[in-house]
Amino acid sequence: MTETTHRTAGSTAAAPGRTTAPARSGLASEHGSTTIADTVVSKIAGIAARDVSGVHALGGGAARAVGALRERIPGGRVNHSQGVSVEVGERQAAVDVELIAEYGVAIADLAAAVRRNVIASVERMTGLEVTEVDIEVSDVHLPEDDEAEQRTARVQ
Repeated sequence: MTETTHRTAGSTAAAPGRTTAPARSGLASEHGSTTIADTVVSKIAGIAARDVSGVHALGGGAARAVGALRERIPGGRVNHSQGVSVEVGERQAAVDVELIAEYGVAIADLAAAVRRNVIASVERMTGLEVTEVDIEVSDVHLPEDDEAEQRTARVQ
């Protein structure tokens, strides 16, 4: 069976008039289908983004404050999807990442590296095609920020 597909923005479908076999991913077969939850994709994307050198943290100020509080509570866990939002379809995913960059890092290069790592990780682990990764750099982390944080975190 063949079908005619038309190219749309962000699509990898065949050009108009060309026929292709129906798109097959590892998520659907004659034996059943696999659905991947948004939280799975957001965790993978969050871990992949944090792995890039030059990323200080993910999320904005409020999200990071809540995350830090959550980690200090006994039994609390790290929220790997903090600062990441996703839209997941049957065969595709789109990812938004909000991050804090380390001072001195070229932001354009950092964004490109984060984008590459997120796309590679999500596609390899889920079989979904990542159509876009939008990145918002909401702050730059300065070395003196660590010193101020250490002074206020001391127990007296």
